[in-house]
Amino acid sequence: MHIHLSEHFSYGKLLRFTFPTIVMLIFTSIYGVVDGVFVSNFAGKTAFAAVNLIMPALMIFAAVGFMLGTGGSAVVARTMGEGDLPRANRYFSLIICIGIIAGFVLMAIAELLMEPLCAALGAEGEMLDQAVLYGRVLTFALVPFILQNMFQSFLVAAERPKLGLWLTVAAGLTNMAGDWLLVGVLPWGVAGAAIATVASSLVGGVVPLIYFLLPNKTPLRLVRPRFQGRVLAQACSNGSSEMMSSLSTSFVSILYNFQLIHLVGQDGVAAFGVIMYVNFIFIGVFMGYSIGAGPVISYHYGAGNQAELRSLLHKSLRLLLACCTGLTAAAVGLALPLSRIFVGYDPDLLALTARGFRLYALSFLAMGFNIFGSAFFTALSSGLLSAAIAFLRTLFFQMGAIFILPVFLQLDGIWLAVTAAELLTLAVTGIFLVSQRKRYGYGG
Repeated sequence: MHIHLSEHFSYGKLLRFTFPTIVMLIFTSIYGVVDGVFVSNFAGKTAFAAVNLIMPALMIFAAVGFMLGTGGSAVVARTMGEGDLPRANRYFSLIICIGIIAGFVLMAIAELLMEPLCAALGAEGEMLDQAVLYGRVLTFALVPFILQNMFQSFLVAAERPKLGLWLTVAAGLTNMAGDWLLVGVLPWGVAGAAIATVASSLVGGVVPLIYFLLPNKTPLRLVRPRFQGRVLAQACSNGSSEMMSSLSTSFVSILYNFQLIHLVGQDGVAAFGVIMYVNFIFIGVFMGYSIGAGPVISYHYGAGNQAELRSLLHKSLRLLLACCTGLTAAAVGLALPLSRIFVGYDPDLLALTARGFRLYALSFLAMGFNIFGSAFFTALSSGLLSAAIAFLRTLFFQMGAIFILPVFLQLDGIWLAVTAAELLTLAVTGIFLVSQRKRYGYGG
């Protein structure tokens, strides 16, 4: 049954509407995991460490896609809620065009900076060569990768979350098949893994672009864009929290790698890489729900339906409580078998990774609330509050914890840094939700 944004959302309807986006984000994470498994088991831990050293920097270049996708979809969905579909399509088209232009500019910059960037991150010798090769191949796909991130949000706003899911599945299968052929069968190593990722981003980014260029049955379609600085600024402001989150996560991952190289060497980078790959699957649940629910919240906010807005918030918080508890228990229990998939060939590295992931997994108790809190304020067009949550969660609190906790807890302090940051951010998120309830009409 097709669900419209204008409907009343029960628990069942809310879960049905967000489920495709949740699965989409989980599947995106899984095919990233497959990438790491093939590189680690067929190319070795040096290549695996090289990929994980440069990946956070590459995500910095791609962060604009998260900003324009989440921030732009909030603007478009709110405009749809106000009943002006032609204007919503003009906004949609402008934001997509800006994403394409930004992708080409960032691609050129990334290609020029790749080798000095890898060296600055601490790569040397073979690890440097592998990191540069992987990064240079992958940056050729920046434009479709940015579009893929944007369409994850816009397909939800277009009331087609299932289409987004099937496109993600197709992209993931493309990546997995490429990894099997180019890394597992052919000895192409990190270059093969990068080529497989490029192919998958073409499916996830270019196919939906063609879909919206052609006549379709959704409320949204690409039309001749008209530059409107105010709309673009609002989209960037709304999505600044998601961009901040992506940038901060990448920057903090670089700090983690520096600390780990200092404490345990290359094995520390490899262990952190495993934790990040598996972590993305669990975060995918929180991100998928938040992205899926965002356009619904934006629509009812634009329509002035305060009762439905309040209902959406309360239902979401209850669902997240169950989800955070269950995922934390699952992550702690599965730490060893999940780590063995990546580094079972090295007993010492396996033990290091499994312990690190058990401690890191405690962060899931609070993480879901913080991710949703930031997305909730993005959907209400409150970019400042959303960005504040993202900044504190992914940068300020984590930076402090990364440098302070190891002084007292040594290596365990590194793994517990994110938990400390999430708990501190949870207090801030709670304060924002309570203090803003009358302003945005979801109190009572």
